[in-house]
Amino acid sequence: MRVTVFTSNQPRHLAFIERLAAVAEEVYAVVETTTAFPGRVEDFYRKSPAMQLYFSRVLEAEVSLFGLQRPLPQNVRVLPVKMGDLSLLGEDQLASVMTSEHYLVFGSSFIRGWLADTLVNRRAINIHMGLSPYYRGTACNFWALYDDRPAFVGATVHLLSRGLDNGPILFHVRPNFYGQDPFLFTMQAVEEVQIEIGERMAQGVLGSLTPIDQDKALELRYSRNRDFTDEIASEFLQRAISSEDLRKSLESSSGPELRT
Repeated sequence: MRVTVFTSNQPRHLAFIERLAAVAEEVYAVVETTTAFPGRVEDFYRKSPAMQLYFSRVLEAEVSLFGLQRPLPQNVRVLPVKMGDLSLLGEDQLASVMTSEHYLVFGSSFIRGWLADTLVNRRAINIHMGLSPYYRGTACNFWALYDDRPAFVGATVHLLSRGLDNGPILFHVRPNFYGQDPFLFTMQAVEEVQIEIGERMAQGVLGSLTPIDQDKALELRYSRNRDFTDEIASEFLQRAISSEDLRKSLESSSGPELRT
C-alpha cells in the first residue's frame, strides 16, 4: 500500500507520517515547512511576547505527546515545500507523489486549483482539528476552549472538498479527559485522531466508510488566522483555565452530536 500525505513539519505532523509509515509499504510526504519557533520567529503567526508565551505552552504539550523533530522512517520519501507554495506547484512537479492508493491532508495550507480538483476526485481525506460543522477555520480547538465549550474540542475526518473544512464527514474524534490542562487536552485530540486513522487504515476500512454531508446551520464559529490576536492570546492565558474548570464544563455539557 502506498500513501501520500500533505502535511507540515511540526512534531505532531512527523508523528502522523510515522503512523502512516507503520501501516503502509511506502509513504510520500509533501511537507510544508514553517518555523519551529512560532511566536519567536515571524511566520504564519506573528512574532510578539504574547504569541511567544502562548506557543511555549502549545509546544510543551506537543513535545510531551509527540517528541521533538527527528528523521523519518526509511519508507518515507519527503518532498519539502514552503508553507503556502503547495497550490503553486504544477502537475509535473507533483507527478511522483500522485500515484498512491490513499491521499491524506493534515495541517497543510488551503489546497486550490488543479491539485484540489485531483485530490477531491481521488477521495482524499482531510483531518480537521476541530469539530465540523460546529467549528471551522483555523485554531478551532483553541476557539472552542475560548468560548467555554471544551465538549466541542476534537477532530473531524472528512472527504476533502474545494471549500474549507466542509467536506462530507467520515467520523469525529474527541479527546479523553483524564485531568490534563487545556493545552494538553487539545493536543490529546491530535494524538487520538492519528491513532484512529492508523487503526482504520491497518484494518483496511478507512477508504470504505460512507460519508455524510455537513449541516451548515450548526456552525458556531468560523475562525481566521487574523482573529487570533495578541490581545486574544493574552486574555486566554490570563483566564488560566484549570483542569478542574475543564472537568466541570465537560460534565455540565452533553456536547455536540457526532459521528464515530
